[in-house]
This record gives sequence, C-alpha cells and structure tokens, in this order.
Amino acid sequence: MRYADDLVVGFENRMEAQRFLEAFRERLAKFGLELHPEKTRLIEFGRFAAQDREKRGERKPETFTFLGLTHYCGKRRSNGAFFVWRKTAKKRMVAKLHAIKAELRLRMHEPVADVGAWLRKVVTGYYRYHAVPGNIDRLSVFGQRLRRLWWLILRRRSPRPAPWDRLMPIYTRWLPAPHVLHPYPTARFLATHPRWEPYA
Repeated sequence: MRYADDLVVGFENRMEAQRFLEAFRERLAKFGLELHPEKTRLIEFGRFAAQDREKRGERKPETFTFLGLTHYCGKRRSNGAFFVWRKTAKKRMVAKLHAIKAELRLRMHEPVADVGAWLRKVVTGYYRYHAVPGNIDRLSVFGQRLRRLWWLILRRRSPRPAPWDRLMPIYTRWLPAPHVLHPYPTARFLATHPRWEPYA
C-alpha cells in the first residue's frame, strides 16, 4: 500500500491556516496519527508575501521543499509578475550524485560505451522529473558534477589519463544537456481547461 504523507495547503489569511492546522491535528489524533513536528509549519507565502514582509521590516518569504523541489517566491524576468519558482532540493541532488558515484566505481572497468549508455538513462530519468521552468541552472550544476565524477573514474582506470578537454566528445554523446521538459503551470491549466468562447 502507498500513503500520501506529504501535502501543502494554501490559505488567504493566517487565521484560516491556524484553524485548519488545529482541526487537522485533531482529525489525525482520532486515528492514532500525528503530524511530523519538524516538517509541519505555517509560512507566509504567495503573491503579496514579499511586500507585506518588507513593510514589517522582515526578510524575504520562507521557502519550502515539497516532492524534492524547493519552492520560493519570485518574479518573472519578462514582466516582473509574481511566480512560484522551483529548484531541485540540495539534499536530493547530493544524494543522487553519491548514488551515481558508488555505481560508477562498480562499473569502473566496463567499456565506456556501456557506462555511457547507463548514465544517459539515469540522467534522462533525472531530468524528466526535475526539468521544470526555472530549474535549468540547478540541472546544469548537476551535469557538471556528474561529468567530473565520470572523469575521476576514467582517470583511475588508466595509467595515462586523458585530459578533460579530450573527453568532451564522450560527454556530448552520452550526457544530454538539460532543457525544460514540463510546461509552465498556466500552460498545463489551459490544456485541461480551455477557455470557453461564446458562440457567435
């Protein structure tokens, strides 16, 4: 069985959020369950959070991590409109790189083509999940660190390791470059809720 144990709920004002949190705790307690004390919190987030906090002399709105992505308040570069930006959570990226590093060590003496084909599958799967708008910079960092890990492994398997620049064709062949794979939220909404136009 699978359980949905993570959720984010939004409210227009803090009082509504506090009432919901109290009622939710009581509801879970009836079933012998409780909220995680370190993961459960109320934060000020949304379109007016930044300006409201600035008026009170407070710092920028807090961020939250949900399903492996850190969400934070921001603005579109094109028109300055409010936008919820997402980037890969640092812990998740570090954990993935550690797992890849361990597997690369096990595959150290396999043919480069075999290792490259495996890495391409790993990277493609990683990008399919994390390639959301605004996260390309973080994915580029992931790609750079991954290339360095592979370079270090290739150096260890040869008494005369090839310089970094000579390995670029290998990286280009097997490691895809990151690009946005998921549409913006507004595009997804319009795809499932097309605007109704009255008959002429």
